[in-house]
Amino acid sequence: MCMRSAVVLLLLLPRVGWGQEAVTPEDFDATVRRLEQALRAEASGEEAGAAQTDEEPASPAPPSNDTRWAHWLRLEATSLTLLPRSGVGRDEGFVQLEPRGVVRRQGAFTLEVGAPVRLRLWGGAEGAGLVRKEDWDTLSDWGQVVRALRVGGAPNSLWLGALESYTLLSGHLVRRYSNRSNPDYHPAGAVVTGMLGPVYAEAFASDVLGARLVGAEVAVDVQHLVFGRPLIPLQYLLSLSAVHDWGRAGGVSKPLTLAHVDGSAMLVRRRNADGSFEVTLLGGWGGRPGAGGAWGAVAGLGVDALTATVDLRARLEGRVQRGGFRQGAFGPDYELARFQAPGLSALPLAEASFPDGVSAYGEVILSGDAERLGTLSRRHLRLTMGAEAFSWGRVDVEGRLEVQAFHRSLTVAVGGMALGAGKPAARYLVSGEARWRFLSGRLFAVGQGGTLLFPTAEGSLRPGAFAAVGLGVDHAR
Repeated sequence: MCMRSAVVLLLLLPRVGWGQEAVTPEDFDATVRRLEQALRAEASGEEAGAAQTDEEPASPAPPSNDTRWAHWLRLEATSLTLLPRSGVGRDEGFVQLEPRGVVRRQGAFTLEVGAPVRLRLWGGAEGAGLVRKEDWDTLSDWGQVVRALRVGGAPNSLWLGALESYTLLSGHLVRRYSNRSNPDYHPAGAVVTGMLGPVYAEAFASDVLGARLVGAEVAVDVQHLVFGRPLIPLQYLLSLSAVHDWGRAGGVSKPLTLAHVDGSAMLVRRRNADGSFEVTLLGGWGGRPGAGGAWGAVAGLGVDALTATVDLRARLEGRVQRGGFRQGAFGPDYELARFQAPGLSALPLAEASFPDGVSAYGEVILSGDAERLGTLSRRHLRLTMGAEAFSWGRVDVEGRLEVQAFHRSLTVAVGGMALGAGKPAARYLVSGEARWRFLSGRLFAVGQGGTLLFPTAEGSLRPGAFAAVGLGVDHAR
């Protein structure tokens, strides 16, 4: 459950800042379920059936119960307004055109391309061009053209695209991280997974075109290693993870390296035709290499419950932090905190002090559907939330809620984060989106809005806001 309650990517929802949809790779829970299915099929000499994955685009899905090629096209046009907050900056207006296209073969290959092009209507600095230059002024920004590339399936796969709420396996270094929380930085990340015998490994890069965040975690099925392949795999796991930020793309920041060791043991496991229920004990220890006295420890429980209409994952942890180390340092706010951490110090995260103390961390990921669970883009309810309360008074909360109604014609999503709540200079961000499909779902209206923080050349964060309304059209074959 330490691994099961971790997720590779949880949110299919609009990213904080621009509020746009994102295709996500399969989360680790789904990977584990597919992996177990494949191992059982291999042991019995049968071919593993194609399980449902979360890789579909947020659109009317092409009919695809076979291995034929399918394609899907979309064009979305909106008016986008960027507004100043706290009297800082100036307003800007754009027409935003976003063409998107998908080519896929079930269970083997998916490619989605497309990126928003923002054409200026008014505002901007003197000499500002027709196209918003901040969207395309670095090599990393060209990564946004590839929205999603997936090759293979569990356990051996390659994923390329936006990282939205990405969690690296056990989640004690990289948890709920987004590489697009900086509104002027649009990299393509990559996630590679593979399995050999009792060893499962995952590696990622936040920017395939720049020297930024890279990391990996290697997990060993202890029972498989010692006694041979078990009937029930992945019950007892040991893992080692390490993450390094080069700090050379998306703005320059101080390098940072963290490492963590984790273990998990399944306490309860019940599976039948109606679903499953699991409880897992987890624990770990981590530190900052080269920084004496910077370490942390964690222990807790995870729960995973699955039925035909409900998928619930939850965990509760107690944590200890010493010498400036903290679990989940590469979190949802990291692309902003690397320039200026929440709080009065106004220092980058790698240099800001973090008080010694203890904390309680909780996370809930709930998906529900009145009919039957399908892809993330076709679930009536999806809630994902993480919260951490520290002994010295700070509280961090981040989450997202998406609801579908009226025969899935209306989708409403809201989300946000509050970091450092209870302390001066806390950081708050919110965003929301509504989509209404009509004319048999081929046309849709969209409205978006929220708050932003723009990193500046001086390393500070300039507050802003955005609002957008528009129309789009889909075509699937």
